[in-house]
Amino acid sequence: MDRAGGAGLSHPDWRHRNHRMRNDQPVRRLGHCACAVHAWLWSGLRQCRAQGDGHGVGGSLAACRRVQRRNPFASPAGRVRAGPLRQRRGGRFRFALEAAALRGLSVRAGADPQTAQTHCDRGERAMSSLKPPVERDTAYNFAYLDEQTKRMIRRGLLKAVAIPGYQVPFGGREMPLPYGWGTGGMQLTAAILGAEDVLKVIDQGADDTTNAVSIRRFFARTAGVATTERTPEATVIQTRHRIPETPLHADQIMVYQVPIPEPLRFIEPSETETRTMHALDDYGVMHVKLYEDIATFGHIATSYAYPVMVDERYVMDPSPIPKFDNPKLDMSPALMLFGAGREKRLYAVPPFTRVVSLDFEDHPFEVQRWEQCCAICGSHDSFLDELILDDAGTQSFVCSDTDYCAQRASQQENAR
Repeated sequence: MDRAGGAGLSHPDWRHRNHRMRNDQPVRRLGHCACAVHAWLWSGLRQCRAQGDGHGVGGSLAACRRVQRRNPFASPAGRVRAGPLRQRRGGRFRFALEAAALRGLSVRAGADPQTAQTHCDRGERAMSSLKPPVERDTAYNFAYLDEQTKRMIRRGLLKAVAIPGYQVPFGGREMPLPYGWGTGGMQLTAAILGAEDVLKVIDQGADDTTNAVSIRRFFARTAGVATTERTPEATVIQTRHRIPETPLHADQIMVYQVPIPEPLRFIEPSETETRTMHALDDYGVMHVKLYEDIATFGHIATSYAYPVMVDERYVMDPSPIPKFDNPKLDMSPALMLFGAGREKRLYAVPPFTRVVSLDFEDHPFEVQRWEQCCAICGSHDSFLDELILDDAGTQSFVCSDTDYCAQRASQQENAR
């Protein structure tokens, strides 16, 4: 005997089996008089039931006659909610009950969604260094993704913002570039991008690399938004492994491309175990890993993707940014969004949230320092890239953030 139903599971064909009482079957102690009661109740209540309840849209022929429905397999009408778009059912679990849409509240997208206002007032912008918006390619959806996918991602982002550092799964979509090139960050950018936004894309701090230029041109074509290389002028900044040196302000959103969102992945490969460790706040193994660095090298050797504690609750991977950028996450006025396309996970750090890098009392967290300065702007307090100039191994150091370096060099030139 199949007892799956008693355990909360159901047979794949449970809706079509005669394991329930028929609608026209007499009720004990009422006999056939119950049919009149059923007809009176169902005519006023069954139409309001949500899709996924016992009978669903169709129901038996007797029930259809009671509610004056001619075709038992007709599309839902009146107050019966249509079946939602969902993935193929798995695990043999029953569908969760779904509430019908609120009456009088429109839940459909407007005729021109790309003209919707952004989430906040962006204020006046200096357009001198902006690249003006180009004509959008109407062969694509606005920002490439369809509106249902954007809505799904935004719902995930709301949960991620409400629970800082918590990894929220989402249904990732295929993007016109392979995994590992920023598909997760692109999907988040597409979901939050508005027609009035100004987009900046950086790769390792540079605006002129292949990845940054390709993504910037992609959104300029599909969304028709203005783009810029100036950090203060941007409202949405998509980044690969760097945080700009220029301080961010409250009206900006940072979108990070994340290859591996799980900070415990190289310690515990099991996804089930890492989820349990996050739920129990069991992060002792992470401190053991940092201690192994101290025992081996005399200091914590992790130089990028340095784990952080968000809001005194979740340990988070800040993406492969250098640990030089970790202090910029703490109490930042900008909203930080992280997206992993391959792993289909997203998480967030809301503005003005406490973010602390893991360390020990006798080995406090430290950022990298350089004895050299930038060869272009002379900066001593920015993250520097090492360049090899010739076969003899001559070294030169320049700022990783090209916009920050160019602005400093311009200010020095004007001061002369």
